This record gives sequence, C-alpha cells and structure tokens, in this order.
Amino acid sequence: MWSESTRNAFLRGAALAMAGLLGAFLCLAGGLAPSASKAAPEHQPAPKEFPRNHAGQGGPVGSATDRGKLVPGARDPALPPVPVVAPDLPDLPYKLVDGFKEFHLTAEVVKRELLPGHVMNHWGYNGTFPGPTIQVVEGDKVRIVVHNKLPEPTTLHLHGLELTNSMDGVPHLTQRPIMPGKTGVYELTLHQTGTFFYHAHDAMQEAMGSVGLFIIHPKANWRPAVDHDFALVTQEFRIKPAVNTPASVLMDFNWFTLNGRSGPYSTPLVVKLGSRVRIRFLNFSTDDHHPMHLHGHTFWVTGTEGGRIPESAWIPGNTVLVAVAQVREVEFVANNPGDWALHCHMFHHMMNHMISPVGPGSRTRAEGQFLDPRYKYPGYPQMQGMMEHFDKAQMEKITGKKEAKGMHEMWHMDVQGLFTVVRVLPPDLYDRVVAGKEVPAGVSVPGPDPTGKDHGEMHKH
Repeated sequence: MWSESTRNAFLRGAALAMAGLLGAFLCLAGGLAPSASKAAPEHQPAPKEFPRNHAGQGGPVGSATDRGKLVPGARDPALPPVPVVAPDLPDLPYKLVDGFKEFHLTAEVVKRELLPGHVMNHWGYNGTFPGPTIQVVEGDKVRIVVHNKLPEPTTLHLHGLELTNSMDGVPHLTQRPIMPGKTGVYELTLHQTGTFFYHAHDAMQEAMGSVGLFIIHPKANWRPAVDHDFALVTQEFRIKPAVNTPASVLMDFNWFTLNGRSGPYSTPLVVKLGSRVRIRFLNFSTDDHHPMHLHGHTFWVTGTEGGRIPESAWIPGNTVLVAVAQVREVEFVANNPGDWALHCHMFHHMMNHMISPVGPGSRTRAEGQFLDPRYKYPGYPQMQGMMEHFDKAQMEKITGKKEAKGMHEMWHMDVQGLFTVVRVLPPDLYDRVVAGKEVPAGVSVPGPDPTGKDHGEMHKH
C-alpha cells in the first residue's frame, strides 16, 4: 500500500510532466501558426453572383448562391409554374364537368417502338406507354374515368396521394375490380403538391408497363422558380429474342427505357444557357434501382414522392439514386454550355439488350480474317459503341428530331439504354434548335476536340 506522502509526490510529478508536454506542444504550435495563417487567409471574398454563362461554384458553402442552390430562373415567380415536359409522352386533356377536372383513361394493350424498328407489346393507357401525363393544380377537384379494354380486370391506384380509402384502387381490398369492357370512376380533391403517378395495382400489369405521371403543381410557384421542368420514367423489361412481348415473370432484364424509349431514341432535353432546370425522376422498374448521373453540372435534390423537401435538407450532387417506386426531383442552373450526358450509372443499363450483336452483321471477315483488329484478342468484351443497324428511315427518327439539331453526326453511337442528353444552348442557338432550323453538326459542343480533330470531322473516324 502507498503512503499518503508517496501518493502526493506521484501526483505532483505527473502534473509537472503533463505541464511540460503541454508547454512543448504550445511552443511547437506557435511556431507553425504564422505560416499556416499565411497559407489560408481568414477572409476570402465570395463572388457577388452565381456565374450563369460558365461553370462555377458561386458563393461560399451554405450561401444562397452555393452551387446555384437558390439562384432563380428568368421566369417571374408570380406567374404560374411552367408545365412539365415528359419527352416522348403526351399530356392527357380534361373537361370541366360539375366543378371537376374530368380525365378519361383507357387501359389497353399498346404497341410501342422502343427503338426504330423494334415495336413491342405493352399494357398502357390511351395508346401509349407509359400512359399520358396528368397535370393538375393543388386544390383541384379531379375525376378520372377508367375504361378497361384489357383482357382481364384492372384498377387504378394513385400512388402517394392521400385520398378516401375507397378511391385507393387496390382490388378486393378497397374496391371491386373493373371488369373488361366496364368503367370505374375515381374522385378526389387535391391538397398535396409534387410528382406522383398512377398505375394498375396488379403486379403483372405493372410489369407490363401500366403507369403514368400525375403532376400536382402548387397554387403559388415554388421558390426559386424554374424555367424548364422535365419528367423521366425509368422502366425495364425482359424481352426474349424473336419475341415482342415482355416476359413479366423473368428478372434478367435486357431492355431499359426512359419514357418508353431506349437511347438513342429518347428525345434530348433542350434548355437555355443560364436557366434554372428541374428534372423529376420516377423509377417504375420491376427490380432495379437507378443512380441517375448528370454530366457537367451540380444539382440539388429538392423533392421526393412525398413532395417538396425543406431547403435546409437539400443535398448537392451529380448522381441521385432513385429506388423502385421512388421519385427524386433535382434542380440546377444550366450554366455550362454543351451537350451533356444524363444516364443511369449501372453499366449494363447503359447498353441496349446487354448483349453483343449476332449474325453476319456482328463481325466482318475477309478471306477468313477479321477486319476489325480488336477481334484478334481472345475474350475481348462487347465492342464499345455497339449499335443497332438502322436503315436510313430509322436513323431519321433519331437524328431528324429538332431537339437533336446541331449535335455531332455520330452522337447516337454511345447513347443507349437508360441514357439521354441535356443540351445547354446559348440563347441564339437555343432559339434555332427549338424552332427546328438547320444548324451545323457539332456546333453545340464548345471547345477543342481532345483528339485534335475538327468537331465536324468526327463522323469520319
């Protein structure tokens, strides 16, 4: 056992030792402090405005202009919100009947050209899949009349909407199914805002494509107001060779679509340089989540299938993971001119059919030798840039769209599967493109080509 005097002596010694170590540390820190302060000035001036015509961070982290967070578009926020554009999909018209906005939806078998020359059978609405977009306003009274032309019973579920239980569209649980040849009527008054969707509440029908967007605009525009508002629906299917109908029970998916089209048949999103843009992603895939990635810009995640997210919880990024049955809304200021890729970053989802082509067109031989030197290497993977062999009329469906005017002549070679393009164009070029006027190929891509070739010569190599 220690004596009291021994214990006190030990404690005094330990305290003196600790004081010595602390003094040495402070001396060392004091020696470092002057050089550190020179390397990092205390006050670094922040830019006064967010750069609208070139890439830039804007103000310091946490400020209103941080990566364009609260930078408004050119649109007067006192005006109603801009309509949502769902490329390659129509809007569903309505009539005012007894104070209701009345929509008529016909559930039916539809044929959809996923790629030029590849027409598939799906279950959709009003002749298209996904179904036409319904756009309404907070506070509206809505009536949806469903006409069932499918060979089996169906219902309509309004996904995420807080409505009367009998209007929820779950067969047998909340209602009798709508039989073939019959109609069902759904009525509700809207108190929510955001990106929602409608779909049949039957797993097989959903796997066949029975879905559509249901957009509820706020009465007063969200701040900051956007100039362009787009919506993209991701889906996936297993379609066997020589078959035109999805195998809804299989899970090795080989077709991936944005709004019912596979890249490069998906229509580019054209926006004006300096504008504020919103993109709404809905993942209605059967089994896969999709990390949607935008090149050249940083966006903020501002909404989910539950509606608007408070500004304090917005998250910056350039890739957003959209899980099955989820919505993610992103917003950004389009301040970096050019043609920018927007795609799922799961690699197999960036290819059409996820296979190499087969048959006479897949390899070229001359006297028993492969002309393409890449085939000399055993185990060489699928050729980069593998494309369908489209004829002239089929290619015109892809490159002849006005939204594609001025792009590189071979832009479509690597735009496949869950892949589209966001085109950020200076005002004069934007006006010419949206008007469908001819512009030189490659004019929308600023800067020198890394290969040293002229942009207009790319298609020759």
